[in-house]
Amino acid sequence: MGIEIVAVVLLILIVVALANSVVIVRQGYEYTVEFLGKYTRSLEPGFHILVPILEKIGAKINRMEQVLDVPSQEVITRDNAMVTVDGVLFFQIQKAENAAYQVRDLDLAILNLVMTNIRTVIGGMEIDELLSQRDSINQRLLSVVDDATIPWGVKVTRVEIKDITPPRDLIDAMARQMKAEREKRANILEAEGVRQSEILKSEGEKQSRILQAEGEREAAFRAAEARERAAEAEANATKMLSDAIAQGDAKALNYFLGVKYVEALQGIVTSPNQKLLMLPMDTQNLIGSLAGIAEIAKEVMDNKK
Repeated sequence: MGIEIVAVVLLILIVVALANSVVIVRQGYEYTVEFLGKYTRSLEPGFHILVPILEKIGAKINRMEQVLDVPSQEVITRDNAMVTVDGVLFFQIQKAENAAYQVRDLDLAILNLVMTNIRTVIGGMEIDELLSQRDSINQRLLSVVDDATIPWGVKVTRVEIKDITPPRDLIDAMARQMKAEREKRANILEAEGVRQSEILKSEGEKQSRILQAEGEREAAFRAAEARERAAEAEANATKMLSDAIAQGDAKALNYFLGVKYVEALQGIVTSPNQKLLMLPMDTQNLIGSLAGIAEIAKEVMDNKK
C-alpha cells in the first residue's frame, strides 16, 4: 500500500514537472531561460520544452515598439525663462538578454534619461530658438538617448516634444510683439501701396502731358500749314489783281475796292464797341463791285480750265 502511494506521488510530480517544462511564447515576445539561476538562452515565439527543475523562465520581454509618456517638467532656458515641457518616446528592445539583465527597471531608466537630457538640451537654448526649432530639439534628444540605451539592448526610434509652455507674462509679451509686427507689416504694405499708386498716377499724368503736347504740336503745325496756304493763295490773288490793274482792267479795280469795302464792313460789324451800323446810301457801287468780283472769279476759273 505504501509503495503505491509513493508511486502515485512520483507520477503526479513527473506530470507537474513536464507541464512546467512546456513553454509557449507568444508573437511579439521573447523569453529568457535560466539554468540554475544563470542566463543561458532566449526563446523566440513558438513551442519550447525546458529541462524540468533545472531550467526556468527568467524574464518575459516585449519585443514590440513601445511608448513612454514623458511627464511635464519645468526647465530654465539660457535666457532665464521658465518653460514647462513634456514629450513622448518610442523604443523597441533589440536584445532581450541585455534588457533583462543590464538594467533593473528599463522603463524608469529610459524615462529618467530622457527627462535629464531634455533639461540639458533646452537649458542651452534661448526661448525664441526653443519655440522655432522643435525638430532640431527632437533630433538632438533622439541621438543622445539612443546612444545611451545601446548597452540595454534598446533602440530608441523617436523622441517628440509635445508641448512647450512659456509662463503667462511671456506669452502676453509675445502676443504684443506679434501684434506689433503685424501692424508694422500692414503699415509697410499700405505705404508701399500708396507709393505705387502715386507712381502710377505720376506716370499717367506724364503720359497725358506728352500726348497733350503732341496734340498741340500737331495742331500748331496744321494751323501754320493752313496760314501758309492762305498766305500763298492771297499772294497769288494779289499778284493776279495787280496784273489785271496794270493792264487797265476796270473790273479788277472794282474787285479790289469791293474786297476792301467788305473787309471794312466786317470789321465794323464784329467790333465789340460798335452799337450802331451806318450803311451808305449808294449801294449801287457795292453791287457793282460784287458783280466785278464774280466776273473776275469766273475768268480765273476759265483760265485754269
